[in-house]
Amino acid sequence: VQLQASGGGLVQPGGSLRLACAASGFGSDNYAIGWFRQAPGKEREGVSCITRNDERTNYADTVKGRFTASKDNVKNTFYLQMSSLKPEDTAVYYCATLRGFHCTPYFSDYDWTDWGQGTQVTVSS
Repeated sequence: VQLQASGGGLVQPGGSLRLACAASGFGSDNYAIGWFRQAPGKEREGVSCITRNDERTNYADTVKGRFTASKDNVKNTFYLQMSSLKPEDTAVYYCATLRGFHCTPYFSDYDWTDWGQGTQVTVSS
């Protein structure tokens, strides 16, 4: 199982970015993809969750209405569209996976087994 995150960068407040997480090694298994972030000096925060084989998605309250998770099952790639970005969204963003699971509102509490490398998102003017 491998995850490759990409798409981070520097953006002004109010701007948008789209992160991507390319997944490989799963075959036809169902799995959940979680997006997390960690800012310096802060605990890791669960941002969003999307399930490969159904339409379940979940979001942290801090990003609800601004971030949208989506997927391309043909490419096994998962996206996090981030809009109306705020300086407090600045963090290293990670994708993670948990085979055989689907998303629920409690996704942050899952024991995520595989992690991609982080991608830095900086929101600053």
